[in-house]
Amino acid sequence: MPETIEKADPRAPQGFFPAEAAGLRWLGEVDGGARTVRVLEVAEGRIVLERIAQTRPSAEAARAFGAALARTHDAGASAFGAPPAGWAGPGFIGRRPQAYAHEERWGAFYARDRVLPFVDIAVEAGNLTPEEADAVRACCDVVSSGRFDDDEAPARIHGDLWAGNVLFSPGGVVLIDPAAHGGHRETDLAMLALFGAPHLGDILDGYQRVHPLRQGWQERVALHQLHPLAVHAAGHGRSYGIELARAAEAVRALSAR
Repeated sequence: MPETIEKADPRAPQGFFPAEAAGLRWLGEVDGGARTVRVLEVAEGRIVLERIAQTRPSAEAARAFGAALARTHDAGASAFGAPPAGWAGPGFIGRRPQAYAHEERWGAFYARDRVLPFVDIAVEAGNLTPEEADAVRACCDVVSSGRFDDDEAPARIHGDLWAGNVLFSPGGVVLIDPAAHGGHRETDLAMLALFGAPHLGDILDGYQRVHPLRQGWQERVALHQLHPLAVHAAGHGRSYGIELARAAEAVRALSAR
């Protein structure tokens, strides 16, 4: 029997742990894709996972992970905002509810369901000023208009891909704690950059070898960081509100070029 870790919380929202399990399975089913932690048991209020032995991050493992992540993204989703296949329950980002959608246009989905829901919460928490909130909303108007839409199909993304959810193990990288949905592949990569993933350059190198990113992706990093910054501004301090407002201004400036 593998070593296990159990997460339990009788006060967890309905569907919280089953949603995590559905996301892990959906991401992990891709042949040659990124490995996810194995779900051994799941029920309302608890989940049992295999325990992942961790090791020092390496450039070789990072490049292999980047290549695998590209394959996971390329497995796709039915729409922007779509839940993991077969999952009809609620969605979450951390402990916060997060809506699914079935949108044909990425910008409309991203602004409506990934950024704007957290703006008022951040203002109420004192982490975003009303003036900054107006700037974020104006930015979302631009994003929703389709200014940054492209011809890429919905990607199968992790959705909460910060460094803490990327575990380097002796057998390679293992992903945990997803907010999996159909999204834009640049969003996962932007979150890795935001929170300082180790060997990020090697991750990107491995990724680009499998599925090169569209020209100008570096300029769009702020766009794809709006979501994680909004989530963190809602509950993790004033500094994230400041960064969210800066990112919004950068996106508006980019849209004017």
